[in-house]
Amino acid sequence: MSSKLQPSQSCNFLDEVSSMKELASHGLLYTLSQSCKEYNDVVFVLAPNIPAMYEMHFAVPMAGAVLNTINTRLDANNIATILRHSEAKVLFVNYEYVPKAKEALELLIAKKYHSSPPLLILIDDINSPTSIQFVELEYEQLVYNDDSNFFPEKIHDEWAPIALNYTSGTTSASKGVVYSHRGAYLSKAKPSERFEIKSIVEILTGGAPPPPSLIEKIESLGFHVMHAYGLTEATGSVLVCEWQQHWNQLPKDEQAQLKARLGVIILTLEDVDVKKVDTMESVSRDGKTMGEIVLRGSSIMKGYFKDLDSTLKAFSDGWFHTGDVGVIHKDGYLEIKDRSKYVIISGGENISSVDLEYMLYKHPRVLEAAVVAMPHPRWGESPCAFVVLKKF
Repeated sequence: MSSKLQPSQSCNFLDEVSSMKELASHGLLYTLSQSCKEYNDVVFVLAPNIPAMYEMHFAVPMAGAVLNTINTRLDANNIATILRHSEAKVLFVNYEYVPKAKEALELLIAKKYHSSPPLLILIDDINSPTSIQFVELEYEQLVYNDDSNFFPEKIHDEWAPIALNYTSGTTSASKGVVYSHRGAYLSKAKPSERFEIKSIVEILTGGAPPPPSLIEKIESLGFHVMHAYGLTEATGSVLVCEWQQHWNQLPKDEQAQLKARLGVIILTLEDVDVKKVDTMESVSRDGKTMGEIVLRGSSIMKGYFKDLDSTLKAFSDGWFHTGDVGVIHKDGYLEIKDRSKYVIISGGENISSVDLEYMLYKHPRVLEAAVVAMPHPRWGESPCAFVVLKKF
């Protein structure tokens, strides 16, 4: 448990996993079960990656509730919005974020978002308790208030929700993505699949596709880069650039170009394709024809929380629509070109902002580059580049 940590001792989390019951704590499970009266009620956690957060990944599902961890960088207004939408019944707050939590709760009350506020539980500093007068309950006290007569809820449906994660809302309003027990189980790595890094540092990169020129520079420093693709709705990474041994014979710049691609699906994903949006036909494998990246598989989310319209739209035609634009090469590897909303349409031509950024990064004086669309009186849109130059 988190209370076992001492300043003079190191902690290996794997050593703590002697049993899921120990990690969850009967006392903590009992409190959660009493606060979450309905099966699948939401438990909201505002805390960094500390042992208590790790423990609650076991305790909350075992209490029959749904875990909702929140990005600590969100402001009070966004936190209040998620609290309202999720209808959380319990709110765990790390001592560092008490002021932000108070502000979010005040917004809930002021706007009448909640008829009844969630149960508040403080996660205090273990080694130096703060004695913050915020709530009556404290996390470590619940852990030690062991009720051995309480037993965890059994999962009768593998498709039952286990977690609720909200998207960042970069291209639209933030949505609540529901993960299932099945999807979470299939996405968990087994100990036999882990390996120890002894020399070269392995880097798994995702999000915006890395420019090949940047990959080439990083690897020259002794790093090994693997490009992965995933999104909240897919329970993490679903595609990786599986390296082919014969590619090692190619020049470094060509290797970097290949590493910027994706292609191999993980075992829990059934299929991936790039489709023409209007006809849902697969695009040609020419590395040029763009379409939307679509996914199928058990690790895909159950749907968007309390948003049936968005769920039906996302799963139309039997596929999950990512909203990302890409191409397929002859060897079956995918390459991301843009988010669908970021594609620049100029005079009827689709221009990938990613391709333009790749070109800019090749210039020896460019440190950072970002390309967006700007209005054009004749062509509708034209590319606009923001560039940060290197200092010599």
